[in-house]
Amino acid sequence: MIRQVIEQAVSEATGLPFLVKHQFSLAGGSINAAFRIAGEHGCNYFLKLSDEQGLAMLEAEADGLRELSAAGTIRIPEPVCTGTAYARAFLVTEYINMAGEKAGSSRLLGEQLAGLHRTTAFRFGWWRDNTIGSTPQCNSQSDDWVDFYRSRRLQFQMDLACRNGFSGSLQSKGERLLADLDQFFDSYKPEPSLLHGDLWGGNHGFDEHGKPVIFDPAVYFGDREADLAMSELFGGFSSDFYAAYNEAWPLDSGYRVRKTLYNLYHILNHANLFGGGYAAQAESMIDRLLAEV
Repeated sequence: MIRQVIEQAVSEATGLPFLVKHQFSLAGGSINAAFRIAGEHGCNYFLKLSDEQGLAMLEAEADGLRELSAAGTIRIPEPVCTGTAYARAFLVTEYINMAGEKAGSSRLLGEQLAGLHRTTAFRFGWWRDNTIGSTPQCNSQSDDWVDFYRSRRLQFQMDLACRNGFSGSLQSKGERLLADLDQFFDSYKPEPSLLHGDLWGGNHGFDEHGKPVIFDPAVYFGDREADLAMSELFGGFSSDFYAAYNEAWPLDSGYRVRKTLYNLYHILNHANLFGGGYAAQAESMIDRLLAEV
């Protein structure tokens, strides 16, 4: 049984015997199944299950958690082990009991996110590819942010959208936007900041002490504005969070426009993953951006 393989993997990774006594299904995952697995003496772990082909995705997630944790700013669930068994892939991490935020929790998250973004690299991208949702995310490194964002982010999603049947005006307008991308960076030169990469409201919380926690990353080094933009896309972050971030590291005035540019990547990805009205939303965003050129 897969449970026995996971028990052995956890035991080997921690050096302590572990047997699953109880398993509790957790809500929130639209791509993978998630559980809390409980052993003796209050020992709990978080378990994510995918099909066997999802191992690389889960391994990249574990590496992303390690990258974020090494920055030493925001609390990150510690990865324990990954593996495959019985046509399933698994990721086990530290289980953090999430509770409601306390006074000052959102401000602390804003301050800590700014601290995370001050962790920088020499180049944009990352040492390995990962996924955004279940979509491959290419992180081949580049010295040029505009080239990176054009080719590894927007062009990749536009090409995928075309293969998924979203052609016509979406593609023609997208080509115009990609050709004019440099104009959004005339007076703004971002540095390669360590990003969570998928910072929507469902990928953060607060522990029992009210301390911020972020998880389910799509890590790479890029423009810090991309994380802030994603946080605004679906809501879930308070005004205190944004105020504290801007006090710690003020955003450039051009962020007002560029946040639509950065969120276009995620809306295109949603169109490719879920269809529906996301393609029309992406085209509307491109229209707004072209009006700024």
